[in-house]
Amino acid sequence: MSSLISNLIVIGILAILLGAAITYIVRAKKRGVKCIGCPAAGTCSHAHSGNRDSNADPGCGCHSQRK
Repeated sequence: MSSLISNLIVIGILAILLGAAITYIVRAKKRGVKCIGCPAAGTCSHAHSGNRDSNADPGCGCHSQRK
């Protein structure tokens, strides 16, 4: 009986964590963030411009520069 309760607690915690992660990703995508995992995603120049192929400095370092 106690193993059933502990399994349900673990499953509940995992479900909460997964739900929180999905909610975070969905909200970030609605805000227009292009690179969610980047610490500077909100200030990234590509997050604010629609032109991802520009030769300008990307600013956050998460996008490779064109050569």
